[in-house]
Amino acid sequence: METTYRDRTEAGNVLADRLNSLAGRSDVTVLGLVRGGVPVAAAVADRLDAPLDVLVVRKLGLPAAPELAFGAVGPGGLRVLNDEIADRLDPAEVEEVVRVETAELERRERRYREGRPPLRLDNRVAVIVDDGLATGATARAAVGVARQLGARRVVLAVPVGAPEAYALLSETADEVVCPQRPAGFGAVSRFYDDFHEVSDAEVVAVLTGSG
Repeated sequence: METTYRDRTEAGNVLADRLNSLAGRSDVTVLGLVRGGVPVAAAVADRLDAPLDVLVVRKLGLPAAPELAFGAVGPGGLRVLNDEIADRLDPAEVEEVVRVETAELERRERRYREGRPPLRLDNRVAVIVDDGLATGATARAAVGVARQLGARRVVLAVPVGAPEAYALLSETADEVVCPQRPAGFGAVSRFYDDFHEVSDAEVVAVLTGSG
């Protein structure tokens, strides 16, 4: 049965109930996908008594169809490519998309980290949290980035997701926690009463504990 969440915090609390086996462990890091996943992740981290950080991932979209991804870039110059698609593209086009998205990623990293050290996940259990799973392209890239950053185990946690995306991520992540997987998914916003666009300022406030 489909239900809506009041807001991202309530959604995070529902996820935390499903992640209770990770509560209190010293090897867990909760990562909010920027930007909408951060308030959800904050609620999860609070309930699990785990450190909260952000994972900035920028999808690399096809030049003629930006919503379709051929890969993603992550912190520290990490690049995850779907070679099957990327190899069919003009290398110059690929590099231009990478350049643009890397510049935006670096801008966000500067804003969100504000002097904090680079993200390290060596031998950690990374719990990647977003506010929903539509195509799964960004989440799939995020799982790849977390592994490259050294995560021992990667758990993806989302309050709601398209069944097809859930199936895709179940092959990529070690575990996917997704309480709602309705047929005829539509858009993530359908499942929230409050689905305002999360601002850079809101992300910084959550990370610094002032939000």
